[in-house]
Amino acid sequence: MIQLGDRALLKSEDGREYLVEITHRRFSTQHGFVELGDLVGSPYGTEVKSHLGKRFFVFSPTVEELVRHTKRQTQIIYPKEIGYLVTKLGISSGMTVVECGTGSGGLSTALAWFLRPDGRLITYEAREEFAELAGKNLAKAGLSHLVTIKVRDVVEDGFDEVEEADAVVLDMRTPWDLLPHAFKAMKGGAPLGVLVPTTNQVSETLRALKELPFASIEVCELMLRNWKPVADRLRPDDRMVAHTGFLVFARKVVRGEKRDDEPC
Repeated sequence: MIQLGDRALLKSEDGREYLVEITHRRFSTQHGFVELGDLVGSPYGTEVKSHLGKRFFVFSPTVEELVRHTKRQTQIIYPKEIGYLVTKLGISSGMTVVECGTGSGGLSTALAWFLRPDGRLITYEAREEFAELAGKNLAKAGLSHLVTIKVRDVVEDGFDEVEEADAVVLDMRTPWDLLPHAFKAMKGGAPLGVLVPTTNQVSETLRALKELPFASIEVCELMLRNWKPVADRLRPDDRMVAHTGFLVFARKVVRGEKRDDEPC
């Protein structure tokens, strides 16, 4: 049931979406206004009409919808990369995840979503204005209690965490500069995920990974093509978002001390 304080997605018949907080207020759109307070106690999926008679559907927002509705000042990661990233890194409740490159908080929102209810995300951002925007986006999504935002140039100062991170995510221009810091922050065997848009950045990252005890190195890109949902004229959309970035994965290796009784 819809409750006061819930985040809800209003979706019009023509596909327009509005992420709202359920309060006793009037929400205005180009199709007329909706009394949000009247929705309390109704089930999600309810159809409601504006004062102009236009139909809206009320849904509980998915993480994909929260990410798409992130207010942005920076390029955000697409859900197609996020979905694969969180499964490859095994993001789940109870984990401690370190992220660098908070930006507008799109990826932070997704990571925090999968860390619910008992995980924590520590995310680093060098620019104060981006950190502030990310904080607002996380609060709007109802996830800020799971996230600590630290404003710092990690290349210069490193991470506070030492062998605490169950996973590390680097989303920045020069991730290779952070790999030694990331290695120190990670638990043994922990996975690393790197997101970059160009091949030369992938190459630099791979070279840097070879300088440290990382194993199970992988590189991939993902493409998603939507189809027109019309049964009698089923065909692909005229346009698609093709390349949006590369994903690089690796895992931390712990090299033990050689025992005296071990053969040479």
